[in-house]
Amino acid sequence: QVQLVESGGGLVQAGGSLRLSCAASGTIFSINSMGWYRQAPGKQRELVATITSSGSTNYADFVKGRFTISRDNAKKTVYLQMNSLNPEDTAVYYCNADGIASRIYYGRIWGQGTQVTVSS
Repeated sequence: QVQLVESGGGLVQAGGSLRLSCAASGTIFSINSMGWYRQAPGKQRELVATITSSGSTNYADFVKGRFTISRDNAKKTVYLQMNSLNPEDTAVYYCNADGIASRIYYGRIWGQGTQVTVSS
């Protein structure tokens, strides 16, 4: 069974930084796209950033210039470096992976989420 496990969330002061990691486990031959989404209390889940297997990235406007997504295909891990955090970035951050070739094909899977809290 393929799973995504996130780590790196926590509490940080405004202006600070955090680095999130998400590792895929299980028998995996390839993963097409990986990404990060977030959901704040009372709000819908929203895209933060995605990265393809070839390294093409896409960012939400509200994180451009502050967050950087990267990926280690050999480790089947995606990272999100978050700088200049502000209280509006407080949310549960979810990792996802699309197009996973394993013993079966997975269209999309999600991690369990990791809490990021930014204090003012």
